[in-house]
Amino acid sequence: MAIDLFYLARSFLDNAADHNHVVSISVFVAVLCLCFIVGHLLEENRWINESITAIVIGCITGTVLLFASNGKHSRILRFDEEFFFIYLLPPIIFNAGFQVKKKQFFQNFLTIMLFGVVGVFISFSIIAFGSWKLFKKIGFHGLHTRDYLAIGAIFSSTDTVCILQVLHQDETPRLYSLVFGEGVVNDATSVVLFNAIQNIDVTKLEGSTVLHVFRDFLYLFFTSTVLGIAEVRMCLTFIITKLFNRHSTDREIALMALMAYLSYTMAELFHLSGILTVFFCGIAMSHYAWHNVTENSRITARHIFATLSFIAEAFIFLYVGMDALDTEKWKAMKASFKTCLGIYSILVFLILLGRAAFVFPLSVLSNYISSRSETALITFRHQVIIWWAGLMRGAVSVALAFNQFTYSGVTWDPVYATMITSTIVVVLFSTLVFGTLTNPLVNFVLPHHLRNRNNPQPKADDATLPLVIPEEPTTSRLLQAKRSLTMLLERPVHTIHAYWRKFDDKYMRPVFGGPT
Repeated sequence: MAIDLFYLARSFLDNAADHNHVVSISVFVAVLCLCFIVGHLLEENRWINESITAIVIGCITGTVLLFASNGKHSRILRFDEEFFFIYLLPPIIFNAGFQVKKKQFFQNFLTIMLFGVVGVFISFSIIAFGSWKLFKKIGFHGLHTRDYLAIGAIFSSTDTVCILQVLHQDETPRLYSLVFGEGVVNDATSVVLFNAIQNIDVTKLEGSTVLHVFRDFLYLFFTSTVLGIAEVRMCLTFIITKLFNRHSTDREIALMALMAYLSYTMAELFHLSGILTVFFCGIAMSHYAWHNVTENSRITARHIFATLSFIAEAFIFLYVGMDALDTEKWKAMKASFKTCLGIYSILVFLILLGRAAFVFPLSVLSNYISSRSETALITFRHQVIIWWAGLMRGAVSVALAFNQFTYSGVTWDPVYATMITSTIVVVLFSTLVFGTLTNPLVNFVLPHHLRNRNNPQPKADDATLPLVIPEEPTTSRLLQAKRSLTMLLERPVHTIHAYWRKFDDKYMRPVFGGPT
């Protein structure tokens, strides 16, 4: 009899918990719908974007819940970093790769890699070292070496949504490509770097540790990229989409989505970077598989992938707004208001400094090695905008912070609770303050009459730069080889891109699809 009562009580509690969970999801979805409606009404407002709208509505919802629950909690759902990395992040990154303008992206590939990879390491070093030195000066102790390294990776991740809504691809194609490409590669690099940090032995830190971290990063970066480009694109996409005799929009879109997600899960299965894999899978799929499906499938797929990404981003920012008022984290932290204010100020200062430390020097380097054409240079005005574009912190920073300082979204450690609240405050401050000032800054730094100066396209002979022409005499061939080598050194991006296009048109597209 007692056993029956026990099972009956447990069944009742389980049903009640399931019912409460359904209620929470229903309320959260309703608030998410409200975000979309308000965002649509404010669509023409260049001062406020979807991210700011979701955060503000999240704060308002959190305030209402806080009063309704008598100060017990301010959120509807509990954040789970695994849920973020498994379900929310893949559609965001895949859509970024799927929608990217490949020509502009790969023509500026060298500069994007400089900003998105080398720049992250510079910013990571400054933020990690700065926080290690400055936190102790204001009396904040308790963090370990791995925590400081993780802080460097967490706050090196950018969110470029605000700046991209102000820039126009038709007016400033190269600037837009640099900001967009660097933002995506930056997020991927930050996640890969964060994962590499988790694998190092912090008890034996020495000079070679930096080389080990860099080695692990290169391994994850290149293997993940190859997996995303080669495996799904060349095998499954070709076999299933190209060999279909009968076209079906439902099946084609389902296969494209599942293959993209399969590339992400397989990368995680082999302990690689799923974010890099799914990004390059999106680029490859839009380049090849896109031309193997019907026109209906193309239109539908583009909107479906964009919609999934839009929902995932709104979900994250809405939660951040609600979690900012979470009483559990604020009660768990023991630091004084003065110390907390010092932590916020230090983090914002290090973000500003770390961003400036690589944008301006690497822009000069990019101008030197990419082109001698004055109109193709990254001007100082463009450098200021690129610097500002990476000051906002967003969803990836929040997810990495929860991964480092919480367990399933919960922490009772006062030091870790302080870091979680600090991350949320920095994300809120950077999104609301920097995001709101984005429009006037861009209009001031780059007026409309300066945005129409598009970069010149590569000359026609760039696409045909043979190092040796067999038909010509030996002397002419040597001169031609010298001239081509000089052009290769002066314009490596355009030249390499031209050779890739020749190889792609001759060998890849006829097999895997796409107009020749």
